[in-house]
Amino acid sequence: MERLLMLLLLSRVSSPVQHSLKYFLTGSTAVQNVPEFMGAAEVDGIVMGYCDTDTKIVELKLELMKIFFRINPDQLEEYNRECFKNYPIFFRALINSLKQLFNQSGGVHVLQRMDACEWDEETGEVHGFLLYAYNGEDFLSFDLETLTWIAVKPEAVTIKQRWDTHKYGNEFHAMFLTRICPDLLRTYVVFLKSLLERKELPSVSLLQKTPSSPVSCHASGFYPDRATLIWRKDGEEIHEDVELGEILPNHDGTFQTSADLNVSSVPPEDWRRYECVFHLSGVEDDFVTRLDKADIRTNWVSPPEFPVIVVIGVVIGLVLLPLFIVGLYMWRRNNNGFRRANTLDTSPQLSAISLDRISSPDQYCSED
Repeated sequence: MERLLMLLLLSRVSSPVQHSLKYFLTGSTAVQNVPEFMGAAEVDGIVMGYCDTDTKIVELKLELMKIFFRINPDQLEEYNRECFKNYPIFFRALINSLKQLFNQSGGVHVLQRMDACEWDEETGEVHGFLLYAYNGEDFLSFDLETLTWIAVKPEAVTIKQRWDTHKYGNEFHAMFLTRICPDLLRTYVVFLKSLLERKELPSVSLLQKTPSSPVSCHASGFYPDRATLIWRKDGEEIHEDVELGEILPNHDGTFQTSADLNVSSVPPEDWRRYECVFHLSGVEDDFVTRLDKADIRTNWVSPPEFPVIVVIGVVIGLVLLPLFIVGLYMWRRNNNGFRRANTLDTSPQLSAISLDRISSPDQYCSED
């Protein structure tokens, strides 16, 4: 997997002592209903704020950060200046240069950048990253040891050579990644301590729609969203016949996710070899749920087993059905043969027959 995409995935996972601050910047051209420039900041994978050139406002996602920036308005003003002035101009110019390098004219083009730092709370160790991607592929990265750029694509060599001559700019990148960003991160971690340390444990259930449907391992009510849900067989993680769901928000601020296991080819005696494992970042113990039919919740109802007496009753009913039909169409004989009665016969002979003594349709007929 490409380095930038890998780092984006790793940004969702952190340990209790290792923290991260990441800035994601995106510029684009000719993308309908998408702002020309967007930016977002994350602390330990939690979105702190967002901005774009359409709304022209820094939207703070956390109530604690709203309080923080009321206390530190200069920082908020700096974010506004970067979001709506400096970076949109820079990204627009860089995209135009990249289109020339790749011999491109119009069309959709997307430029992404990530500035990030990581800080280990126990050791004090700091790491920094600055990466560019163009149209979904890694393009340039900054080397903190040499203070030079690494061209991932041949087309990036020209820009690398040009940027390597900007000594002041490269020194500023190094200072931001190793000093300014970690200092900001430490400040944010202290201010967001109650939020970052919040842990809500999930409720894990096994669900199945029908006996032939996949078994869904469903975890809900956990916080934060840095979690994994997998299926294991004999203690080993499996991917075949497993479909992983997304982590989705609940209405109360917690999260939910699921992982489906196709059991159509699993013999009943092998079910207990499978287990669903939920891991929440920062929590040592995993939630392990063994695959057991007795623990599966379902809305499916088995068809009722019909007692023998009911079956006999149905058979008798089918046998008597012709008799019932004959009873509806009463016939009587006259000199010209049989004719259908249009109205109920109220002759004394018929009226005198007690209903509880009628046992044959012949009793409805008499000879003239």
